[in-house]
Amino acid sequence: MSAKALLPELWTEILVPVCAVVGIVFSLFQWYVVSCVKLTADRSDPSSTEDGTNGHGDYLIEEEEGVNDQSVVAKCAEIQTAISEGATSFLFTEYKYVGVFMVFFAAIIFLFLGSVEGFSTKSQPCTYDKTRTCKPALATAVFSTISFVLGAVTSVLSGFLGMKIATYANARTTLEARRGVGKAFIVAFRSGAVMGFLLAANGLLVLYITINLFKIYYGDDWEGLFESITGYGLGGSSMALFGRVGGGIYTKAADVGADLVGKVERNIPEDDPRNPAVIADNVGDNVGDIAGMGSDLFGSYAESSCAALVVASISSFGNNHDFTAMLFPLLISSMGILVCLITTLFATDISEIKAVKEIEPALKNQLIISTVIMTVGIALVSWIGLPSSFTIFNFGTQKVVKNWELFLCVAVGLWAGLIIGFVTEYYTSNAYSPVQDVADSCRTGAATNVIFGLALGYKSVIIPIFAIAVSIFVSFSFAAMYGVAVAALGMLSTIATGLAIDAYGPISDNAGGIAEMAGMSHRIRERTDALDAAGNTTAAIGKGFAIGSAALVSLALFGAFVSRAGIQTVDVLTPKVVIGLLVGAMLPYWFSAMTMKSVGSAALKMVEEVRRQFNTIPGLMEGTAKPDYATCVKISTDASIKEMIPPGCLVMLTPLIVGFFFGVETLSGVLAGSLISGVQIAIFASNTGGAWDNAKKYIEAGASEHARSLGPKGSEPHKAAVIGDTIGDPLKDTSGPSLNILIKLMAVESLVFAPFFATHGGFLFRIFS
Repeated sequence: MSAKALLPELWTEILVPVCAVVGIVFSLFQWYVVSCVKLTADRSDPSSTEDGTNGHGDYLIEEEEGVNDQSVVAKCAEIQTAISEGATSFLFTEYKYVGVFMVFFAAIIFLFLGSVEGFSTKSQPCTYDKTRTCKPALATAVFSTISFVLGAVTSVLSGFLGMKIATYANARTTLEARRGVGKAFIVAFRSGAVMGFLLAANGLLVLYITINLFKIYYGDDWEGLFESITGYGLGGSSMALFGRVGGGIYTKAADVGADLVGKVERNIPEDDPRNPAVIADNVGDNVGDIAGMGSDLFGSYAESSCAALVVASISSFGNNHDFTAMLFPLLISSMGILVCLITTLFATDISEIKAVKEIEPALKNQLIISTVIMTVGIALVSWIGLPSSFTIFNFGTQKVVKNWELFLCVAVGLWAGLIIGFVTEYYTSNAYSPVQDVADSCRTGAATNVIFGLALGYKSVIIPIFAIAVSIFVSFSFAAMYGVAVAALGMLSTIATGLAIDAYGPISDNAGGIAEMAGMSHRIRERTDALDAAGNTTAAIGKGFAIGSAALVSLALFGAFVSRAGIQTVDVLTPKVVIGLLVGAMLPYWFSAMTMKSVGSAALKMVEEVRRQFNTIPGLMEGTAKPDYATCVKISTDASIKEMIPPGCLVMLTPLIVGFFFGVETLSGVLAGSLISGVQIAIFASNTGGAWDNAKKYIEAGASEHARSLGPKGSEPHKAAVIGDTIGDPLKDTSGPSLNILIKLMAVESLVFAPFFATHGGFLFRIFS
């Protein structure tokens, strides 16, 4: 097939980086607007004068909200600084350990891949077309190592920048809540957008530059070029794993400790400044939910792009050297940035929120608008970026595909993501009956609350799995594994909007904590609670997207691994594959057990420390003495750094051990087994935890007659709800979100090391055969 895409190669070379730069510029503009909310108590500052304008042209006339109280502004600034310093300190400590791992693992990649041909510098026959010669295996080793480091650094940077903007914005959101819930919403959402657009644009730009630099050496050997690019996805996800696990353990150790002693035992409000764990809890929201989620979704984006590029490089795109069609995955991401930019304007500029009940619909509309516009965008990209007909590599054969069929593959992934998002919202938002039923079950104590929550979580798995199954069937039927890879990209094409509404949640949560600690009025706390409750739901939606895309990504990577390892068929009736399936299906349980116990161990130390301070510091409960926040921050930091290593090693070492000792067939079984059970457990864990959290908030808010009959705070049903929420914390913020990284990371690692496993794998079977 010699047909070319309508879009000339030169235009592709211009469009992709321009879209990435537009995303970066837009994120910087959003940051500038957020920075206009001044965080200073200096009366001489023109933006903080006694007219109360606080950097805006309109007056702040609500004196009852303490708008002109400069001591409140100073207090907010002080708390924000403490949270920011705690988060930065933790991330630097974490990155020191992760940096050592990165160097060590980069050396393993080089040594293992270089040994495939005995570190030979001679050209070799191509893997898929023996009539052509490709660059030596040593080149793959060198460039895979470089792309691994680039992916790791970009992932770390994504998480760090996200955390910085979140800690920059939380107190500003609190201060804007004095002017109304709509103003606070816009600051929190703009801040989330900074992270969303920076991450999407940086990921795209770095990948694009890497491909073009590698092309200088590889020339016409696109098979070798895009095989070495897979290291980019491995680097992104390996950093995300440690970020998610470490951040998740940190945040939940602090949260559980603060809730159990503060709320249940001492009957004081959440985020009460008397609680010694309160700063650690707020720091945790940033390092777990912001930095961890940022690295996680960057990893998904990098891996789905790499999976699509690897399959495309051995299809007609690669054979004909059609660069525009080859970069179809990057064109989808470029279009996604432009679509999300337009979508963001609907939340920040076109319509303004005036009441609490409008918050959740506004966030939901972001998903709907971006999905609808993106569908049109995908159609345009498929029309101009692909030939009318082409072939896709399909396990040894070339399958003929039309460009409209590939459009459907991307679109089905995009809409499956929206369905998963809405189902997640239905099961985790307290606006609907499932969460209200869980809240109602608290009448009879914590046990029934736990039973109802578990039942809800199990039930919430059904529709997302059907959505994933349908998208796999449709995309595979049309375009084999390439179709599955671009379906995953479709689900992630609106990643900037998804991350904006996801990051919005922890920013709002922190804003509420700062309002409580600064002693602001009950009305302001109600506004920040409303923002936070909506944020809890959107965080659950974000996790749903991450899990759904992880399933598609890992399947696409699995297909690329099977092709690269030279496996003709994966026969589930052979013992080698069956034992792999069983072990693979067990791994998510083992991983969850490790992360849950880690949270429990860390929380135990935190509970003991918080109790000690309440019992030994005179005047702490009366509010006349200050707690020792630093000790609690140190407990969370030390515990999370120590406890993140064993689960990380389990995930990273399993493919290496299985591939080397048992061979590629057993490893294919492990990957399939971990995918099947990991997706189910991840959805269950995220939704159960989210439902328990919002059931507690439903009782605390008392917005309906039914909710008021269960409250108020401190009542027995409320205490039962707090216990449920505490059990759900490690499920929704540590184990659940980390599992999607497990299934992706093992698949991409297997793909990177596939040449080594194909050459040297099955050591034990060779000995005993």
